[in-house]
Amino acid sequence: MKLYSLSVLYKGDAKVVLLKAAHDVSSFSFFQRSSVQEFMTFTSQLIVERSSKGTRASVKEQDYLCHVYVRNDSLAGVVIADNEYPSRVAFTLLEKVLDEFSKQVDRIDWPVGSPATINYTALEGHLSRYQNPREADPMSKVQAELDETKVILHNTMESLLERGEKLDDLVSKSEVLGTQSKAFYKTARKQNSCCAIM
Repeated sequence: MKLYSLSVLYKGDAKVVLLKAAHDVSSFSFFQRSSVQEFMTFTSQLIVERSSKGTRASVKEQDYLCHVYVRNDSLAGVVIADNEYPSRVAFTLLEKVLDEFSKQVDRIDWPVGSPATINYTALEGHLSRYQNPREADPMSKVQAELDETKVILHNTMESLLERGEKLDDLVSKSEVLGTQSKAFYKTARKQNSCCAIM
């Protein structure tokens, strides 16, 4: 699970403006990093441009998922992650970032802002903290613990069933042995009765 990009944008009437962005392109080749970063910025702007206000969406492209949230006040956020990253955590991150951003940056600066002029430094911290969704999101942590407990219970139930099967085998064998021992006793008594000593 990996987050590659976290962007805050403004969806204007004429165009989409990138306000702030953070990228983690360390998993790409050194020579590809700037191109990948430019492509992520372009993709983020394109997705926000094609999304309507007040919507959330996830767009799949090959092995990546782009999660977009456009608020009714035209502020938008985009997370680009791999397929394994949980969508719920991505949207939780977007909601948190957009709420913080709207409180720290004046609404007047949104339509004319740029990454150089907007003073919001928390994106890099959020991008690194949310790399592991189980640590950043309490619900994911609880879900992981529940999944782990479920696996342990499943294994325990299987071992109990195996024990039960073994006990059933022992009971049936003892019943067979009991029947055979009664037959042996009767046969032995018959044999001994014909050879009685006088």
